Amino acid sequence: MIRVLVVEDSATVRQFLREALTRADGFEIVGEATDGAAAVELCRRLRPDVITMDVVLPVMSGLAATEQIMAHAPTPILVVCSADRRELFTTYDALAAGAVDVLEKPRGDASDDTWGHRLRTAVKVVSRIRVVTRRLPVPPPHPDGAGTPGPPPGVRAIAVGASTGGPGAIVRLLRALPAEFPVPVLYVQHLASGGAFAQAFTGWLAEQTGRLVGYARGGEALSALGGRVTMAPPDRHLLVRGGHLQLSAGPPRHSCRPAVDALFESVAMDLGGNAAGCLLTGMGRDGADGLLAMRRAGAVTYAQDAGSCVVYGMPREAAALGAAAEVLPPEEIGARLAAVGRRSPGALSGRLAWRTPS
Repeated sequence: MIRVLVVEDSATVRQFLREALTRADGFEIVGEATDGAAAVELCRRLRPDVITMDVVLPVMSGLAATEQIMAHAPTPILVVCSADRRELFTTYDALAAGAVDVLEKPRGDASDDTWGHRLRTAVKVVSRIRVVTRRLPVPPPHPDGAGTPGPPPGVRAIAVGASTGGPGAIVRLLRALPAEFPVPVLYVQHLASGGAFAQAFTGWLAEQTGRLVGYARGGEALSALGGRVTMAPPDRHLLVRGGHLQLSAGPPRHSCRPAVDALFESVAMDLGGNAAGCLLTGMGRDGADGLLAMRRAGAVTYAQDAGSCVVYGMPREAAALGAAAEVLPPEEIGARLAAVGRRSPGALSGRLAWRTPS
């Protein structure tokens, strides 16, 4: 029996949640809260297995409640939110604070017919995730990487992969890079939802880091992407071929498309030792084999450490294979990578006048 605390101030949406969860065996609603402060107290008292969390709440916001819960009574949190852009930005703030997944609220259209099933599936998956205490605020970044070794000269791209907990980890890594960082960052993030959720993620990440962030379109030359963060779009693998980006609708890997392994393996083949690979928090093993391929090709490789992960799955598999040269928190990985900008060839200089996205 999965014990669920429902946090939602709308009586209508609470009814949707209640009916969806009680329609099938295996779920018990142990409490309901209509504001963030009550959610924190009920979590402390009831110790549920999963919390469904709205982000727009009275008294205390869902974001603040998530921060309090993850700092004092770590519990798997499924954010249930609308597709409004600002609410989605707050949702990603909650994911960065330790929430583990997101589900869009019922839309009032035909998609609601399967919403209950999707909710129950998401709650089951979230309930299996072992979460850890998240100390807040996030430790300050190391903007210049002074005194830390970095990848060798000639690095043409940094490949990064993440799943559950990835939004918070990638922000910590990117904030540790200098403002005028010249190397392209290619990023695969497992996102459960496409559409507005996926579009909002790039805007949120740009706002959090002050960097240019966008989805790959296919055909871009790495030499034209200096310093940008370029993501695999929803439902497409991101590959590097002949120094250019390619998108693929090939079969999922580890039930994922985009898959981290697909990116890492293509980078190993195309760039060899002129690349760096970083595997961050996530459930499963996607990226472990690809990171090993990168290391064998001569690339510098990193995996996130257990203490800073929301889910120590993918990085653990990489460490077990010997795929990671170093296992570190995200901000320390960023500090290692910071030296790339000072040691990479000057061919990209002149492209690197960073401006915070408006």
